[in-house]
Amino acid sequence: MAVSEKDAGTWSKEKVVSTLPVRTADSHKGTYGTGLLVAGSRNMPGAAMLAGLGAMRTGVGKLVIGTDEQVIPIVVQQLPEATYEPNALERIAKGEMTIDNLRVTAIGPGIVPDEVAERAIHKILASGAPVILDAGALSKREYTNRIAPTILTPHPLEFSRITGVKVSELQQNRVHYARICSKKLGAAIVLKGKETVIAFPDGDTWINPTGNSALSKGGTGDTLTGMLLGMLCIHDDWKHAVLNAVFLHGACADAWTETRSAHAMLAHELTELLPEIWKGYEQSQR
Repeated sequence: MAVSEKDAGTWSKEKVVSTLPVRTADSHKGTYGTGLLVAGSRNMPGAAMLAGLGAMRTGVGKLVIGTDEQVIPIVVQQLPEATYEPNALERIAKGEMTIDNLRVTAIGPGIVPDEVAERAIHKILASGAPVILDAGALSKREYTNRIAPTILTPHPLEFSRITGVKVSELQQNRVHYARICSKKLGAAIVLKGKETVIAFPDGDTWINPTGNSALSKGGTGDTLTGMLLGMLCIHDDWKHAVLNAVFLHGACADAWTETRSAHAMLAHELTELLPEIWKGYEQSQR
């Protein structure tokens, strides 16, 4: 029997306020850990920048960006706060780059899904840290043997490609397919689109109410991947991290359209809006 949207909860502003972590006065960068972002390529250098901005703006202690060496001079101009690992995909695939002691790893924005990338992904999945897979890292595989959380962030066409569910069928019952595929694959699924569905392998399923058509533009998904990385670094509860990242990502787009056209927003402007939006939620915690 199909599962309807009534069988999923709605993540709300009140839930965000009650679950956002407080940044304590005695904290330091080690408190919030090191996140690895493997993103960007020669033809898509901006993906590394957008995801990197998302991660840094959501509180990661230290961000390491693994990308093509030709991308680094481009991204570092916008993100000097990160550290960089050149040609990370190839080095991880060969076992030449250390990926231990990481709080979270995200991989996929702007990478080409080839044999080298697949080997690197398998190395990353063998680690004990939570892993976010997006864009070029999304492929047909299962994650049931992983102990640490795995988060997939497909749009409908990517969801169809990794699950075999036709897009037309998926769109008729997004909650149902997100939930059953999350259980089957052993990974949380962030099914992007209008009212993004977030399904966890234990059956826990939520609908995100924020966001609008301003997000219908290249790069916004890269930004979300970075925000997920940052949120996973600072939250104790990984589910809350995922849900809050999706909610705040959409809330920034909602704030944009209060005074500006949805046509005009650029992906990097989401993270420019985030500090003020987040501050409003912090003030509600008092």
